[in-house]
Amino acid sequence: MFSAAMSYYGGPMQSHALSAFDLRHSLSSYNKTSRHVFSCKARSLTQFSCGGSSADQEIVIAMGSNVGDRVSTFDRALQMMKSSGVNISRHACLYETAPAYVTDQPRFLNSAVRGTTKLGPHELLKKLKEIEKDIGRTGGIRYGPRPIDLDILLYRNSQIDSETLIVPHERIHERPFVLAPLIDLLGTACDDGIETSWHSFSKCSGGFFESWNKLGGESVIGTEGIKRVLPVGNRLLDWCKRTLVMGILNVTPDSFSDGGKFQQVGAAISQAKLLISEGADIIDIGAQSTRPFAKRLSPKEELDRLIPVLDEITKIPEIEGKLLSVDTFYAEVATEAVKRGVHMINDVSGGQLDPRILKVAAELGVPYIVMHMRGDPSTMQCEKNLQYGDVCKEVASELYTQVREAELSGIPLWRIVLDPGIGFSKNCGRCIEVINGLESIRSEMGKMSIGASHVPILLGPSRKSFLREICNRANPVDLDAATVTAVTIGILKGANIVRVHNAGFCADGAKVYDALLKGKRLEN
Repeated sequence: MFSAAMSYYGGPMQSHALSAFDLRHSLSSYNKTSRHVFSCKARSLTQFSCGGSSADQEIVIAMGSNVGDRVSTFDRALQMMKSSGVNISRHACLYETAPAYVTDQPRFLNSAVRGTTKLGPHELLKKLKEIEKDIGRTGGIRYGPRPIDLDILLYRNSQIDSETLIVPHERIHERPFVLAPLIDLLGTACDDGIETSWHSFSKCSGGFFESWNKLGGESVIGTEGIKRVLPVGNRLLDWCKRTLVMGILNVTPDSFSDGGKFQQVGAAISQAKLLISEGADIIDIGAQSTRPFAKRLSPKEELDRLIPVLDEITKIPEIEGKLLSVDTFYAEVATEAVKRGVHMINDVSGGQLDPRILKVAAELGVPYIVMHMRGDPSTMQCEKNLQYGDVCKEVASELYTQVREAELSGIPLWRIVLDPGIGFSKNCGRCIEVINGLESIRSEMGKMSIGASHVPILLGPSRKSFLREICNRANPVDLDAATVTAVTIGILKGANIVRVHNAGFCADGAKVYDALLKGKRLEN
């Protein structure tokens, strides 16, 4: 790991990582022995440099768009790349950026993907140009508006210099909108040989991390120049701007806090209106209890409860401008809910209970909340599932495994939200450790994927049993004040979305935090 990476997480990193000296020594040795340089200006060309390869080659492709439906264009480009011989394994976050060079044009969306291909570099370039043309890109002014821009940033451990292709991309080092997504595709642990080779192409001894920090690094994210965004509904959500409140609406007879209260459509609608009036940004509708030892419903039973309520909620004027989420682990339920107006999927199992939901979420193109849980609601609190060494490290590792499955199923990282699963496979002490350790969870994720460490974190401590144990209160409704405290500490530690029963108390707590500690202006 590089010393430049320290600023990501606020201090020195773990001892097993590379020091700055180790990095420079590693890069120096690598430069002398391992780098492949191909010049295609000469008449004598190698098969690898300008033709195909029998082996999979690691690549990074940058994406940009500022014309038309930018998010849909990215989705289409991803599918076309996959159909053209590019196996996408990792995605960067999504960035909305100010135009560079030619400033009188719309704002861009930028990201990048990492993957493998058997295509040679010039074959790959040809395929990308064909994709750009198919999507609608035509000739225009340099750096001007374009529906799609696909650039090869890195190809294997190679330098390529030809009349049509230069790799690494020659302007990586001066462009925050390129470096930020590229950094997302790396890990701070730097134990990957290909990543070491890529860092060796940087003009800095600390690799691309140092290049990024020289441009301002994380301090520039959230400025007018570059913002990390979550595409949801018809908007781009700047989830770093303020804390978002997700109000819980359980239409179940057996949820631990409010089971039976909102089963009737009228009662559910009244509760939704109350949550919205109190400041909820998102209404999360659940038709199946996931409390410990809850009986599992079939998809049909869940839909029978959900659909009547969902259909009515989408009609109320108060829902305008708000987001709807469905709390389900079933692919069938998620599909039907999104068809009827839901904007995001909240899966407590992170794809473990119905693996089909990953492909479904990818096809639906909506944000997907991946929660940490071991087992299922009937087994999650058994002794085996409560055993941890370093709980934050293990939660991060297990969550990252789920993120990788989601990405490989076609869900881009820019549509993923993480939930560490308070109260799921965790006792009171472990819940406290996880809330206090959200920064540590991000740091651990960053060792494997910096992009994964940057996605939104949802925290759901509301009225959970660990609060009852701390406060010695039997009635969950009496835990709202304790919930506000847990939520506020969670926001302080890095939560971006809080999932709560009492939206009023927690929305006020979030606003005060945002105003006092984030320095954000109160919204009217």
